Amino acid sequence: MIIGGIAVIAHGVARTTRDVDATMATVRDVGLVFADLARFELHPRIDDAIPFARTRQVLLLRHAPSGVDVDLSLAWLPFELDALAAAEDMLLGSVEVTVARAEDLVIYKALAWRPQDQTDVERLVALHGRSMDFARIRRVVAEFAEALEDSQRVVEVERVLERALGLVR
Repeated sequence: MIIGGIAVIAHGVARTTRDVDATMATVRDVGLVFADLARFELHPRIDDAIPFARTRQVLLLRHAPSGVDVDLSLAWLPFELDALAAAEDMLLGSVEVTVARAEDLVIYKALAWRPQDQTDVERLVALHGRSMDFARIRRVVAEFAEALEDSQRVVEVERVLERALGLVR
């Protein structure tokens, strides 16, 4: 499932991106996953990629022909598995891809919370807020903020949600 900038673009937000962020659920050893991805010319882009992937739950890849970086997260948390189960198939040009729902992208973006992520959250909510379950978003973000020991995250996300919904002037 695509979860990064390409997914945000697929949901109607005009922006640029330079890489591909995706996630997958698997119980396979990451060494075997790397080997399987090699047939698509996706190769590790760092030394010690397998130990890194085992500890950080992300495979840092590069598509050899294009030079595009791919970050492939290994989904295992309940939120991630729920997001995968609810993913949408979307046509991007002539290619069908599986993309996280806008609501789930808001949660993913609230976890990373870099400046681009904050902008993405605001724009996704402005476009798709009517169909989002904000109680769920707030609950999941609060759970992650507690796990990250970042109590300010909830306040910051709420501020962006309010601005996107036109509740702040």
